Amino acid sequence: MFRSLKHIYAQVIDDEAGHTILSASTLDKSLSDSLKNSGDQEAAKVVGKLLAERALAKGITTVVFDRGGHIFHGRVKALADAAREAGLKF
Repeated sequence: MFRSLKHIYAQVIDDEAGHTILSASTLDKSLSDSLKNSGDQEAAKVVGKLLAERALAKGITTVVFDRGGHIFHGRVKALADAAREAGLKF
């Protein structure tokens, strides 16, 4: 997970192989048109839900959440909570 002032990004990575399996961010074409503000908690919720949907579609149900050094608050918490509600376990 990475966040900037304007966007939020999340990836599912296979650490053993060193490959990114899937990703979701506020820059995705499917999201960028529908979001009013790409740097708020609502955008983080949408990204978390999209990430979980993509992971579940690939058969991934359990992940480890890396906050990227950020405290578990605000947009980081919103993304994690939305991913959990959509069915992803961590």
